[in-house]
Amino acid sequence: MSEKLKVGVLGATGMVGQRYVTLLAGHPWFEVVVVAASPRSAGKTYQQAVAGRWKMADPIPTAVKNLTVLDVNQIDKIASQVDFVFSAVSMSKAAIKKIEEDYAKTETPVVSNNSAHRWTPDVPMIVPEINPDHSEVIKFQRQRLGTKRGFIAVKPNCSIQSYAPALSAWMKFEPTQVVATTYQAISGAGKNFDDAPEILNNVIPYIAGEEEKSEKEPLKIWGKVDEQKGEIISAATPVITSQCLRVPVLYGHTAAAFVNFKQQPTKEELINALESYAGVPQELGLPSAPKHFIQYLTEDDRPQVRLDVNFENGMGISIGRLRPDKIFDWKFVGLSHNTARGAAGGAILCAELLKAQGYITAK
Repeated sequence: MSEKLKVGVLGATGMVGQRYVTLLAGHPWFEVVVVAASPRSAGKTYQQAVAGRWKMADPIPTAVKNLTVLDVNQIDKIASQVDFVFSAVSMSKAAIKKIEEDYAKTETPVVSNNSAHRWTPDVPMIVPEINPDHSEVIKFQRQRLGTKRGFIAVKPNCSIQSYAPALSAWMKFEPTQVVATTYQAISGAGKNFDDAPEILNNVIPYIAGEEEKSEKEPLKIWGKVDEQKGEIISAATPVITSQCLRVPVLYGHTAAAFVNFKQQPTKEELINALESYAGVPQELGLPSAPKHFIQYLTEDDRPQVRLDVNFENGMGISIGRLRPDKIFDWKFVGLSHNTARGAAGGAILCAELLKAQGYITAK
């Protein structure tokens, strides 16, 4: 690629925005040329805007720290400078839906980390290894928006990445029922331990809206594009029920899952399906794609956050403790990195896929 695509990061000063900025430093296809945030940060350099609240382990990338932060509401000004944007804005759902559509209507593609458009029927919610074909719904979305180039694509909730990839690898065995309990890191709420003293020596058994997302979002991912309706129709099975807990971990969402199958796979068949599972990102060698999407760990005490959360730079999924259950057919433990695969990294991989498919191009 002779010239990199010009990227804007909306909501660049928050934790997910910071992760975008960090992951995009030195990216072979994309270059951050605009950082945007709320009006209170506008006019400052990026370094000034995040002073005292930089949450990443890596320093602020040199190419970004002296960029002037723009007001995210300056839609035309920002759109004129970029080929597409990543959205990680912190607003009400209604405000997010409107601002993302407003950007799309300037013929600027939006790849969003937000949940506001996940249930818009013609907005694809993509895990690139699982449902890359859902980008086909973009043509119908463009008809609705009246755009030729602009559209919105979203990534799903971070917590489902810890168990949905395993279930995707096992679809040929026809899973029918799933119980998934997730143990979610505090960075999923945009916090670290300094911001969340209430989590120390504690487990909080409620995360607003999380259980509904955990039960429904995988079904949209496993659904199909209906050409007649011009939208994505969710799958009907498996039926998923979940509980979501906040635990004193900085990065990494763990899931304890139980599953019934219509078929009767053996343990060997299930493990082989995990280890051999790959998708379009691996076939195309996309820059952020893990070489090995899912690893299976045989040790009784794995996966562990400390040992396994950074597998494949946080873009891989770790599964372990697969064993028969007395009530369900099988049970297992999954682990994913919630701000790499689950947030900014997953959205960047989605943008790479959309670029490879021809949906994101230079203006």
